[in-house]
Amino acid sequence: MEFNWSTFILEIFNFLVLVWILKRFLYQPVLDVIARRRIAIENQLAESEQHHAEANALKEQYENRLANWELEREKASDNLQHELEQHRLDQLDTQKTELAQAEEKNRISRAKQDEQMIREIERRALLQGAKFASQLLSQAAGPELQNRLLEILLLDLKAISTEQIQNLSNDWEESPEQIQITSAYPLTDEQRQQLQETLLKVTGLSAPVNYAENTELRAGLIITIGAWVLQLNVRDELQGFTEFIHVER
Repeated sequence: MEFNWSTFILEIFNFLVLVWILKRFLYQPVLDVIARRRIAIENQLAESEQHHAEANALKEQYENRLANWELEREKASDNLQHELEQHRLDQLDTQKTELAQAEEKNRISRAKQDEQMIREIERRALLQGAKFASQLLSQAAGPELQNRLLEILLLDLKAISTEQIQNLSNDWEESPEQIQITSAYPLTDEQRQQLQETLLKVTGLSAPVNYAENTELRAGLIITIGAWVLQLNVRDELQGFTEFIHVER
């Protein structure tokens, strides 16, 4: 078999033509498709990365919001607990205040009741004492009681201070024309003399002394010097007891 250069060259030419045809009509479109596919894949990868980044950002944002929400929830819970505790303390303070006010009202009420009870006891005691004194004075009325009352009167007159005497003198616009002495029983000359000397010494008057008797006095005397009246007798004392009893009732 002989080597034919023309055939060999023709085969090479055919091969080159085939390569050109393949490159022209097959390889280049494939490369273009591959390039476009690569670009599409790269775009998809970039988009995917962008979506992944956005997803991470959203995830981070969500996690931040979740953390913030948790903090807010804890803060709200703490505030709620604080408010509940403060409300409980306020309620306790209010209850303590109301309890203290109620106790104070009860104390005042008990104090008023005790005071009323004490007043009632005192009233009854004074009433009984007034009745007893009234009965005693009424039964003991007589000349002996009048003599004792006269002794008391003389002692009281001698004990009057200078200031009281001066005030008594100032009460008289004009000097009394007389001194009126009224007794339940007749006074002895000695009693009249003692009484007259004491009155003149105390009052500093030189007015005449007029004596009278009034059995309604039961025992004791009434001395009238101008507008000044000194009463020391059973009738007026009994009248005072009667008025006291009437007022107490």
